[in-house]
Amino acid sequence: MKFLPLFSLSLVTLTSVGQTPSRQFEPINFSQVTIHDEFWKPTLEKVATTTLQACVYQTEIKTPRIRNFEKVARGKNEKHEGIFYDDSDVFKALEAIAYSLKNHPNPELEKKADEWIDKIAAAQLEDGYINTYYSLGRMDERWSDMSMHEDYNGGHLIEAAVAYYQVTGKRKLLDVAIKFADHFDSLFGPEPGKRHWVTGHQELELALVKLYKTTQDKKYLTLAYWLLEERGHKYAKGYTWTEWKDTAYAQDAVPVREQKEITGHAVRAMYLYTGAADVAALTGDEGYMNAMKTVWEDVVYRNMYVTGGIGSSGNNEGFSKDYDLPNEQAYCETCASVGMVFWNQRMNLMTGNSKFIDVLERSLYNGARDGLSLSGDRFFYGNPLASDGQHFRREWFGTACCPANIARLVSSLGDYIYGFSNQGIWVNLFVGSTTTTKIGKTEVSLTQQTNYPWDGKIKLTFDPKNKTKFAMHVRIPGWAQGEAVPGDLFVFEDKTKSDFTLSLNEKSVAHKIENGYAVIEREWKKGDVLELILPMPVKRIVSRPEVKQDEDRVALQRGPLVYCVEGADNDGSAWNVILPRHASFETTFQKNLLEGITTIQFDAPTVQVQPDGLSVKTETRKITAIPYYAWANRGQNQMQVWLPTKIKDVKIND
Repeated sequence: MKFLPLFSLSLVTLTSVGQTPSRQFEPINFSQVTIHDEFWKPTLEKVATTTLQACVYQTEIKTPRIRNFEKVARGKNEKHEGIFYDDSDVFKALEAIAYSLKNHPNPELEKKADEWIDKIAAAQLEDGYINTYYSLGRMDERWSDMSMHEDYNGGHLIEAAVAYYQVTGKRKLLDVAIKFADHFDSLFGPEPGKRHWVTGHQELELALVKLYKTTQDKKYLTLAYWLLEERGHKYAKGYTWTEWKDTAYAQDAVPVREQKEITGHAVRAMYLYTGAADVAALTGDEGYMNAMKTVWEDVVYRNMYVTGGIGSSGNNEGFSKDYDLPNEQAYCETCASVGMVFWNQRMNLMTGNSKFIDVLERSLYNGARDGLSLSGDRFFYGNPLASDGQHFRREWFGTACCPANIARLVSSLGDYIYGFSNQGIWVNLFVGSTTTTKIGKTEVSLTQQTNYPWDGKIKLTFDPKNKTKFAMHVRIPGWAQGEAVPGDLFVFEDKTKSDFTLSLNEKSVAHKIENGYAVIEREWKKGDVLELILPMPVKRIVSRPEVKQDEDRVALQRGPLVYCVEGADNDGSAWNVILPRHASFETTFQKNLLEGITTIQFDAPTVQVQPDGLSVKTETRKITAIPYYAWANRGQNQMQVWLPTKIKDVKIND
C-alpha cells in the first residue's frame, strides 16, 4: 500500500485511501465493571488503601513532587527539586486514584486528588504548557531536547485526566490536559510552519488516542498518527541520540511500519507499540497492523520470559539479543510487564485473537503482579527469576515509575475482563465480577463467579432485559490446550490438551472454536447459566535450546500461574534442588500461607555440603513451590523459577 507524504497526513486522507477502522470489538470500560473476585478484590482493596497512601505520602511529603507544582504557581523563581520526569509520577498516582475511587469510594482520597488537581491547574502556563522542571528557571530551554520527557509527562497527564473524568465526571484536570494537548498541537505537526518532534519516551501517542476517544476531536488521533510517522527519519534531537548515539534505544532506527525486531528500552517500546496498535485499529492502517504483528512475534517468540516479563538487560533497561534470558540478572522491569498488558490488550482488540490475552494474562498474573508486595507497600522495580537472597522489595525508588504504575494497572483491572460489539460479548479474563452492556438495543447484565486462578471453574449468569440473540465468546486459554505460550520459546513437556467442558443450564452446549474462543450463538434469556471448567494439572515447561540459561532446567506452571521454589519453605535453600524427570506433584490450597495460595509439593533430591567442606550428600526431601508473584514477602532468601534436572547445574551452599 502506498502512503501519502507526511505533510499531507490527516484523517480525511486516511479514509480517502480506503482505510477504515478495524477493531473487532471494544473493551467494556472499567467504570461498567464491579469486581468481587476472591483473588483480585483483596488486592484492589490493598491498593485503594495501603498502596495509594504510600504513593500520596511519597509524592506529597517524602519527595518534592507536589511542591514543584506549588512553586510554579507561586511564581517566585524557586528552584526545581528532583528529576525532570517526576511530574509523571504525580499523574500516574492520580490515574490510579481515579480507578480506585470506582472500586473503593473514598471521599478523603477524592478530596486529596482534587487538591492535587487544583495545584496542577495553577501551575499550567497561559499557553497550555505544563512541566515543573522547565517552568522553574528553564523556560528558554523548553521543547529543545526530545529526550527530556516533556511529552511523556504530558501523556500521563492526559491519561490521568481521562480516567478521573470517567469516574467522577469532573472536568478540571481534563481541561488542563486538553489545553496542554492543544499547546503541543500548535507547535508540532505536519502543517506548514510547525516543527518535527520525536517522542524520546513514548507515551503521548497512546494518551492522545484516549483523548480522542473521550472528546471525539479527531485532531488528537491525527496527531498520534503523525507522531508515529515521525520516527525513523533522523528528525530526533536530544541526549539519547547525540550523546548515547543509540537510535534503537528509543525505537527510532527505522520508521515504525518498517520495524521487525524489538529493540532498546522495554517500557518505551511497550508504550510506543500500544499507541501504534491503537492507531492501526482506529484508522485501519495496514502498515502498522503488519508491523505490530511482526514485532509482537519477535518479542513473544524470542525475547519474553516465562513469567511474561520482558527486558533482560539492566544496561538499557530493555532488550539485548534474541534468546538472551538470564534469570538471576533478569531486569524485567515492573513497568515493562504493565506495558505488556497494555499492548496485548490492543492487539487483541485489533485482531480478535485470544493468543494476545494469553500473553496478557501471563504478564498480569506473574511478571506484573510480582511488582507489588502482598502488604501493598513494598515494590520491585526489576523482577528476577532467580535470587541468591540479594533481592528485596523496597518502599520507594528515586525513579519511582513502578509503584504508581502497578497501582494503576491493578485498579483498572476492570478494563481487561470483557469486550463487546453489536454482535456479542467476549470474556477475556476469569475474574469474579458483574457488568452490564448493550447488545444492539438490549441491555445485558452478566455475572461471573469463579475461584480462578486456584481452580478452573467459571460460571456466567445472564440477565438480559429482554430475550436477545448474540454470540458469546469465552476464551479457552492456550495453557488449557497444550500450549504454554504462542510460538515455541517455552513449551509444555506434556503437550496433551486438557478436556475443558462447557455446559449451558447444566447440559452440554454446542459451540465452535474461533480465534481461541468458544463461541455460543443463541437467544439468551434471564437466568441462563454458562459454565466452563478448565482442568489445572501441574505442567512442566522447557525452553528452546537457544535459551542457554534454561538448558537442562524445568519450570512449573499450574493454570495461569508460574511457580518458584523459595528458601522460606525449604529450610532456607532453593538452589540445591534437582527436579526429577518423573516427579509427581501434589497441590494444596493453604489459606493461611501468603494470604491464601495453592502450593505444589514434590519429592526431590537436594544436595548438601558435608561438615568436612569437601564432600556433598544427596538426600530426597519434600519440596514446596509457591506462585512466583508471592516470593520475597517473607524477607530476603533464595528463589528459583527454573529448576535444574541435573546435579551439574545445582548451586551448593558452602
